[in-house]
Amino acid sequence: MGTVSTRLSEDMEAELESYLDAEGVDRSTAVRQLLAEQLSTWREERAVEQVIRGEITLSAAAEMAGVDVWTLAALVRDREQSWVDSEGIEADIGSFDA
Repeated sequence: MGTVSTRLSEDMEAELESYLDAEGVDRSTAVRQLLAEQLSTWREERAVEQVIRGEITLSAAAEMAGVDVWTLAALVRDREQSWVDSEGIEADIGSFDA
């Protein structure tokens, strides 16, 4: 397991201390939890952006984000973006085994 060291502003450190108290975890666990949560969010946002730009299919984006297709579709819908085109539909349909 790797090690990460960083400097925090006083405000961030105070907020981290609040998190530690609220969650009842030690500093290392808290940082791992917060980082894992943010990385998950980042993967989802990246996948949604690529679907919207038409770079990848919904199925590929869901796999990239580590969520099911329906969750990814809801994330795209929440962004109020049109992402369906005929090529994307054909690619998604072709990815299912008959």
